[in-house]
Amino acid sequence: MGTDPVTEPFDDRTPIYQQIAERLRDAILAGDLQEEDQVMSTTQYATTYRINPATAARAMSALVDEGLLHKRRGLGMFVSPGARERLRTQRRATFWQDALGPVLAEARALGITTEQIVDHIKEQS
Repeated sequence: MGTDPVTEPFDDRTPIYQQIAERLRDAILAGDLQEEDQVMSTTQYATTYRINPATAARAMSALVDEGLLHKRRGLGMFVSPGARERLRTQRRATFWQDALGPVLAEARALGITTEQIVDHIKEQS
């Protein structure tokens, strides 16, 4: 069994609030968190990870601003309707440039043709 991406330890390379937000985005995108699922509270994050509650709150605030989470007064934070599709749309938009762009540039430099790339992808699928 793998580790839970939402609760695994944090690394030292990026701010913790960004790591919390990214883990929640990944869980929503993967379908591990569904629309209207409740997410761990900022107090739970602070207690679990021994971090400042303001750090967790900053992550939640960013996700609220992105429309991925919403607060229910007195109940906590929940995944917003349409959050998964919103994330898919955002990540698809950047996939071509950020992920595939460098690969295609390297392929061109190596003399790999488009046909060879397509054939290789088909073989791997």
